[in-house]
Amino acid sequence: MTIEVTRTFLLWCTVIDYGVLLAWFLIFVFAHDWIQGVHGRWFRLSREQFDALHYAGMSVFKIGIILFNLVPFVVLSIIG
Repeated sequence: MTIEVTRTFLLWCTVIDYGVLLAWFLIFVFAHDWIQGVHGRWFRLSREQFDALHYAGMSVFKIGIILFNLVPFVVLSIIG
């Protein structure tokens, strides 16, 4: 695999992952009560715990995107 192919791959991974993150955020904002109701059947979480878990999950996912997709893309762009 060439550097150009790897760079293109990482760019598309970053774009798709940020799309997933944006969809997660929008669904969380606009369907919050419905999602909490569905999850409330399985887990006993307060509203604050539910919000904190989703916020933490989105944060970890965003850090993963940056570390595993965006940083390697930038490095390959610099050296290639």
